[in-house]
Amino acid sequence: MSEEEQRLAVRAAAPDWFHWAIAQQGQSRRVEVEGCSIHYLLWQPEAGVENPGGILFVHGGGAHAHWWSHIAPFFRAGYRVAAIDLSGMGDSGSRPEEVYNATLRAQEIHAVITDGGLGPRPFLVGHSFGGFMSMRYASLYGESLGGMVIADSPLRPPEEGGSRRRRASPMGAVRIYPDFEAAVARFRLRPRQICENRFIVEYIARHSIKAAEGGWCWKFDGNAMSGRRFAEPFHEHLQAANCRSALFIGADSALVTEEMARYTNSLMGPKAPLVVIPAAQHHLMLDQPLAFVAAVRTQLEGWRREDLY
Repeated sequence: MSEEEQRLAVRAAAPDWFHWAIAQQGQSRRVEVEGCSIHYLLWQPEAGVENPGGILFVHGGGAHAHWWSHIAPFFRAGYRVAAIDLSGMGDSGSRPEEVYNATLRAQEIHAVITDGGLGPRPFLVGHSFGGFMSMRYASLYGESLGGMVIADSPLRPPEEGGSRRRRASPMGAVRIYPDFEAAVARFRLRPRQICENRFIVEYIARHSIKAAEGGWCWKFDGNAMSGRRFAEPFHEHLQAANCRSALFIGADSALVTEEMARYTNSLMGPKAPLVVIPAAQHHLMLDQPLAFVAAVRTQLEGWRREDLY
């Protein structure tokens, strides 16, 4: 085992399904978007799959493509699957602070869908901040999507969200840790929550760290999530989305209230389902990964059947 493999190996006890999933590592690929190198992971469909669909998973704020590494392989039975690192996060390049915006990140999503060969009418699954970027994408390219799943994105009515948007702050200065394991030990979910699946959190933590001068630091640009990140009219983007959509929330989410869920769902139209994952908090794909997989697969297959009949 190489030194890097040793660093990335999960120490916590984990079930067989998790080891099966992360053993199917996605292919690391890059595509250039407006002068920035965008990294993503790509999983090919299983052998013998005819006419596979396409799925792109979009991570939350400060996260990265490996947040989906335990999820994506479950979709290879019918899909070509990709997970993006948005600019300023994960292994993608950074941009000047004033350049980051949802329209540019929609272009990044579009480039990965094209470069990854996800085919016509792929599906988009976006968590939290990634859900907002997905809303913007769907407002621009919705007619090319088979459908969009928004997972626990805290969208507020504009009359309620103004003060919250103004208080939004950057992710903070880069902190250097003396060694890799010290950084792993400091990893925390945001918002803070206890996740019973410690093996998933540890896996994500070990893929969230990069070497830096003087030690190790997190894989994100502190300016990538500036106070402007919620200042865009995402309620308008979602309402303008020209595709089928569904809202998934964690039953115990600290960010998405029942009122916010109803508001968000209302912008999606009368046919858009609202799916509540029991015993899940904001990071629903970490808290209840298999339930999340089952719910998303059911939703996507339902949309595919609509296209057939």
